[in-house]
Amino acid sequence: MPANTIDFHGGSEFHADLRARAKEYLADPDRIRRGERAMLVKSAVMIAWAAASWALLVFVASGWWQGALLSVSLGFALAGVAFNIVHDANHGSFSRRRSVTHAMRYVLDLIGASSYVWRVKHNVVHHTFTNISGKDADIEQMPFFRCSPDQPRRFFHRAQHIYAWPLYGIMAVRWQLVGDFNELRHGHIEGTPLPWPRGRELVMFWLGKVVFAAWAIVIPAILHPEWYALAAFATASFIFALTLAVVFQLAHNIEEADVTDVETLSGAGRIDWARHQLETTVDFAPQSRLLNWYVGGLNFQIEHHLFSKVAHVHYPGLAEIVRDVCAQHGVTYRCNPTMWRALASHTRWMRRMGSPHGEVAAVEHATA
Repeated sequence: MPANTIDFHGGSEFHADLRARAKEYLADPDRIRRGERAMLVKSAVMIAWAAASWALLVFVASGWWQGALLSVSLGFALAGVAFNIVHDANHGSFSRRRSVTHAMRYVLDLIGASSYVWRVKHNVVHHTFTNISGKDADIEQMPFFRCSPDQPRRFFHRAQHIYAWPLYGIMAVRWQLVGDFNELRHGHIEGTPLPWPRGRELVMFWLGKVVFAAWAIVIPAILHPEWYALAAFATASFIFALTLAVVFQLAHNIEEADVTDVETLSGAGRIDWARHQLETTVDFAPQSRLLNWYVGGLNFQIEHHLFSKVAHVHYPGLAEIVRDVCAQHGVTYRCNPTMWRALASHTRWMRRMGSPHGEVAAVEHATA
């Protein structure tokens, strides 16, 4: 095997039991039909919420306070669209009808980010190499953030647990304006090839950029003073990005999740991919129905990583199966009972990674 190559396999008894139990659970056609109806209803609600917020913001709002409230509403609505439509569609789990799933994945292009780039960065890079420093782009946020003990520490990382929150809020602007172009210019994401899209993907890439610029910037700037249009865009984009970042950080970039690196795993022989996902991923707030509904089941990140081709409405049921199989095989199932516990864990981890003593604390955590 070549140097620095990670040898994952999916043939363990643990993984086989997970697949068998999940297949049995999903064999009920009524459950699948109910799930698909739930997906369509949620999608309609999220799109209506976003469309109404934008329309009221652009055509009705007459005061700054109305504009501010509607901008915040639009930001949360766009995050809901990303959680409940875009995420499933780009994983191929939105609908049993491929044409519907393929159409819905381009909703991401219409809200400013390339679905083509996202599928490589998220589906391939993150889901394959979860929490592996040097491979998983989600934890490669240098120089601003130090998320792993083997990453270099800068003096300003001491305060990263404080400045992380406003920086999370500007990430959407980066994706929407320059991020996709930078990724394509480099031609790879953490070593995974990323060629320029072709055919329909290329058309949707450019069409998405044009449509996004039209509804987000051009139309508001035509109908309102420039300061109003820019302030509305900045506010909605900040809320959108912050909401997305927080939800995804709480599954991996926290104290309970293991972080490793390419060198360690390349010398470890064959690695059970399913166990790796359980070691590097943490659920949070599983009892909160409202949170689960809004974030598209992404508080059940373990189930999502194990069964990413399954619609998120089935994650709570699958979680019971995963916990049971983990108990049978002696595999640790990691979960923070509330969102606030997960937020505190993320803050402590970021403080630890920014501290000069972060490596010692991380080793103590890993061996505890």
